[in-house]
Amino acid sequence: MTFWLTALLVWMASGARVGRVLVKPATTARVAIVVAVAAVALAATIGVPEIGVAVDHLMPNGVHGQWLGDRVVTAAWIMFATATSVVAAAAWPVVSRRNLRQIGWIIYGAGLIAIIATLTWSTTFGWAIVLIECVFVAFTGVRNLDWTTLGRGIALYTSGTFVVGVLAALSIRRAMHDRPMPAPGQSGWYWPVWQIAALLIAIGAVWIVIELWWRARMLLKQIRTLHRVLIARFPEVVAHEQTGSGTQLKASDQVAQIMDALYLQSGGGLELAAAGVPPESVAERAQRVADWARDPFGEVVIDGRWISPPAGVSPRGWVQAIARAYDAATSTAPAAIGR
Repeated sequence: MTFWLTALLVWMASGARVGRVLVKPATTARVAIVVAVAAVALAATIGVPEIGVAVDHLMPNGVHGQWLGDRVVTAAWIMFATATSVVAAAAWPVVSRRNLRQIGWIIYGAGLIAIIATLTWSTTFGWAIVLIECVFVAFTGVRNLDWTTLGRGIALYTSGTFVVGVLAALSIRRAMHDRPMPAPGQSGWYWPVWQIAALLIAIGAVWIVIELWWRARMLLKQIRTLHRVLIARFPEVVAHEQTGSGTQLKASDQVAQIMDALYLQSGGGLELAAAGVPPESVAERAQRVADWARDPFGEVVIDGRWISPPAGVSPRGWVQAIARAYDAATSTAPAAIGR
């Protein structure tokens, strides 16, 4: 069952990468990632015991024993390592966008030769190519690690590639000692580790989409109360043509609606002397805007200068800060009344 689930998840990641290429320019690197993840999905599919047996029965004259399945799986991992090498090449400063396409075709050509040699000659040679390319990819990935959304995706993808390289080295060692590869479904650690590597690569390839979706969900949860209050006051900020149903589009729409409602409540961005100059502290400024949003007819006076996002803060981050301050003040209000 885990073999089928792994193949399904990797194919889903491959489909997500295809969708990303369809909505964004199909650059050499983006297409290479699609090829790489599709190759992993193919390897995971052939690794399913039932499918592996069916592939082996395609051999003529009754020659079975995983001969064809092993070679197809090895060829699929060569395809993955080759396509990922194209992506890694794009990360090097000496490679420009202008010559990346030519370099990519050279790498693909070498990978195709390795695949043909693997299918017709030796899987040991194929695993050696996979090992070499995985070392190059892992080294490049480590050079480009940072604590950003893209960096975390690279870390997961590189970790999976590193595991593939280790398994390729172990496959070469097995072949040198004339030890057959364990069949899919047999007990042991070999195939589960391959599944882990495939899942790490798949998750790393779509990590940006996953994290952006999760952030949008958290943002919608954080601004829910503030958005509901302001939309009730100014329903006109909700445009009827805003039909985006995706989580990220919905979060962007609600941030824009909150900012529009705040500007309307301030009188359309009029500058008031009584409001004073906004402080540099984001927390203090957000707290005052939140108090004013909760009670626009109270003692707090706000103008357009206070509503504009502070320097270095995105509109999303600014609305989040206001929403947090609003929720904190709202939750403490009943306690203050009780005292």
